[in-house]
Amino acid sequence: MSYLAELDATPAAERWRRVRDWMASSPLALYPELRQYRPVLELPEVTLVTRFHDCVEVLRRHDAFGVDLYAPKQGDYWMAQDDTPAHWREKSIMRAILDREDIPKIRDYVAAKAGALLDQAGGSIDAVGGLGRAVPIALVQDWFGFADSDPAQLVEWSYWNQMDAFHNQPFDAILRPDPAAIVAHRERVNEAMRDYIVALVRRRVGELQAGASDLPDDPVVRLVKLSFGGALRFDVARVVLNVGGLLIGAVETTSHAMVNALAGLLDRPDVLARARNAAEGGEPAEVDGFAFEALRFRPAFPYFFRTCHRPMTLAGGTDHATTVQPGTTVLAVTHAAMHDAGVIADPDRFDPGRAPSDMFHFGLGLHECLGRPIASVMIPEIVRQCLRRPGLRAAGPVDYDGGPVPERFPIAWQT
Repeated sequence: MSYLAELDATPAAERWRRVRDWMASSPLALYPELRQYRPVLELPEVTLVTRFHDCVEVLRRHDAFGVDLYAPKQGDYWMAQDDTPAHWREKSIMRAILDREDIPKIRDYVAAKAGALLDQAGGSIDAVGGLGRAVPIALVQDWFGFADSDPAQLVEWSYWNQMDAFHNQPFDAILRPDPAAIVAHRERVNEAMRDYIVALVRRRVGELQAGASDLPDDPVVRLVKLSFGGALRFDVARVVLNVGGLLIGAVETTSHAMVNALAGLLDRPDVLARARNAAEGGEPAEVDGFAFEALRFRPAFPYFFRTCHRPMTLAGGTDHATTVQPGTTVLAVTHAAMHDAGVIADPDRFDPGRAPSDMFHFGLGLHECLGRPIASVMIPEIVRQCLRRPGLRAAGPVDYDGGPVPERFPIAWQT
């Protein structure tokens, strides 16, 4: 029986659960059938789109498909807004203070940090806690300006904000027995995070007002200095909100993507040998294509969710054209789109030379990931440092501990 035949034989109230199970267990078998026969799959809870061009339309057309579901989780943070003055102003500010000229130095920092953690591990490590979370936490502390923070708290703050915003939406209710508990946990940890950031920003404000000349040139100090100018609507309260966003976006997504990329390479012995050769080469970027191609098969975010604002026809010009109505939650299933043979050449082949434009790892359009330039080097560089260890192997499966993100992934190598 085909997936769609089985789905049609399933009671309507159970169909989303069935599809969600298939997306987790056999996505690359499910998606070709959806793309061919039902590229716009309407379910009571959500509508899924699986073709490349439809996913592009959903993600680029922020006037028609908005991020309404972010607002209950993120308040008046610009990421929870679409085409607003605050969004444009503050995202532009954050892009400017995350100076792209620093990217080569950040890659060098990540290489040194990940390498040191592996050297100290003695032949085995948990790739989640020991690398995936540890390296971006160190970057947040040493590079972003959180120098006197508690690493365990930083992990907790990022984790629960990511968990609530991206994995605790109304359509996730089939997987979350107590969604209110996740909201409460996020609100509780945010009190501690807010207290820390407010104290940090106040300290930097005081130091600057006192004429300190030896402050670090990090994003926190840059934002505080910018707020002093008064040329923009960007006061200290907005500094606090955006400093929190730096942390939240840096840790858990990096860990998830790095673990998926590494596990994907370790699952492919023929590809692994080529990736190891690239890792041993003189140019670090030679590994990047291997990491991101592995993520095409096993992305950290297999879809992006949006809310339809006005009637929109998807799969237009085909026999499957479907008009999506306002208020509908739409999932742009980019995992499926990255294997659409109508756009992606030979999609079942592992090709580390694919163009970034074939990928959706960092989203697309107005809400493309703010940290893309940093993540684009941090994720593959951590993978590269692992690949440089002789005899690298998975010492066990990726353990999700019943949740949506990797919690443990033991790896080992020869010493």
